[in-house]
Amino acid sequence: MTNTLMQDTAIVTGASSGIGAATCHELADAGANVVLAARSEDRLRDHADDIETSKSVETLVVPTDVRDEEDVDALVEATVDRFGGIDVLVNNAGLLRGSDVESMTTDEFETMQRTNVDGVFYATRAALPHVRDRSGHLIFVASFAGQYPRSFNPVYAASKWWVRGFAKSIAADIGADGVGVTVINPSEVRSQFEADGTTFADRFGEDEVSEPKEVAEAIRFAATREGSSVSELDLYRRDKLADGF
Repeated sequence: MTNTLMQDTAIVTGASSGIGAATCHELADAGANVVLAARSEDRLRDHADDIETSKSVETLVVPTDVRDEEDVDALVEATVDRFGGIDVLVNNAGLLRGSDVESMTTDEFETMQRTNVDGVFYATRAALPHVRDRSGHLIFVASFAGQYPRSFNPVYAASKWWVRGFAKSIAADIGADGVGVTVINPSEVRSQFEADGTTFADRFGEDEVSEPKEVAEAIRFAATREGSSVSELDLYRRDKLADGF
């Protein structure tokens, strides 16, 4: 891949690990200055130091809880103050809590909704005017759980259906403004994403599920399109069929 994001500015939420961290490295490889946003400042700074040491780009670390709209507004303001605008927003932050509806606590429900739904809305709302100014790109990390009916954790699945619907409606609303919108739908990814108290990194071995870098490469591919957009990208293991999920 060529450096087709030279001197662009990209915000990545959920950037402290997994898909988010891998995406920061991929976009930096493409030449973008990267703003790393998540709650874990120490891990963000480690990734930022690694990026600046190995690549000719700049980084900005902004500790952010996407559930807090003031945090998100401050993230966007800090980005524009530092780099003058925003070319790419990657809405990646997300989590899973609980399982079936009957046993799910209200706290688990609200935590998922505030992160997976509210956080995506806050970030998109705050960044959109700046992305529009640069004819940039909005990228939404959804899930295969948002494409097919899921018996496991219907609330999580519903939150990802919402992300897809929101993204596609945003695309219909602003497509004429020159803003690209892409939805990325991974299946299981070997990362710190947690279900039933176990991370996917611990649950799956290498070559059992997708790696964060594979998803990050898809995000980079989408972000580097010019004049046309990839509407949606599905990343499924070759040994899995969609209707087998």
